[in-house]
Amino acid sequence: MNHLSLKQFRYFEALARLGHFGRAAEVCAISQPALSMQIKEMEAALGTALFERGPRQVRLTHFGEAFALRVREILRSVDELSDLARAAQEGLVGRLRIGVIPTVAPYLLPSLMATLARQYAGLEIHVRETVTPRLMQELAEGRLDTAIVALPVSEPSLTEVALFSEDFVLVRPAEDAGKPVPSREILREMRLLLLEEGHCFRDQALSFCAMQASVAREILDASSLATLVQMVGAGMGVTLLPQMAVAVETRSAAVSVARFAGVQPSRTIGMVWRRTSPLARQLVQLSAVVRSAARVGQGEME
Repeated sequence: MNHLSLKQFRYFEALARLGHFGRAAEVCAISQPALSMQIKEMEAALGTALFERGPRQVRLTHFGEAFALRVREILRSVDELSDLARAAQEGLVGRLRIGVIPTVAPYLLPSLMATLARQYAGLEIHVRETVTPRLMQELAEGRLDTAIVALPVSEPSLTEVALFSEDFVLVRPAEDAGKPVPSREILREMRLLLLEEGHCFRDQALSFCAMQASVAREILDASSLATLVQMVGAGMGVTLLPQMAVAVETRSAAVSVARFAGVQPSRTIGMVWRRTSPLARQLVQLSAVVRSAARVGQGEME
């Protein structure tokens, strides 16, 4: 154990998380043989195997699973020491790891990144785009500093700060532009196209329509909002779209956009971070920048 290093711990954590030597080596920016050698040295120092090696992937041994929990705690503590140093400085500087859900990232990031680059030259941004459950896991494990998601996440260990709210609109084929906007009851009888499971926007759309996720015959899953809109343009059904995505996703599709009557379906987008994060003060400052960038982006879409 005296010969194990933090660098080896990071190599081990990457391999444990990805389950593949090639991908882990790429993430760690070393060669695959070098990573393999480092893992073998760790196993030799520990006197036991950390991984079961298969032809296409590797799995943690029973000991490896217990070891991984401790290693992640150590790495998280080390990262928090770095965060403490950054927190002692004024303003936004150094590395900042931000997670963003896919139904926000393409529409918010251009304005946000331009604003951050212009106002904070000393800030090094790393962006991770994925669905909310993965962002929450990576946030808990200390691999992200903050995440931009749909609220609420209702996790006691996290601080939530609302950024902005936006309505959902109905997207239909272009030839339906003159037709009355369907009610929620009628919408349930139509072919509703939604994102695949794991996307919070899917759950929000189902909630508005008062539909059960198990009604699979009514739904055609997609992996992006762009795909949904193009499928609507091809006459395959209708979909809901957050307001921030309308200008980008409908400009090259044969679709029409309409607002619902009465109470509008909507969502609140916010930032979350660990309550224990030493960067809390800087993240509050960042939330104001994100809110401002969102207003700029929404203005451009109108």
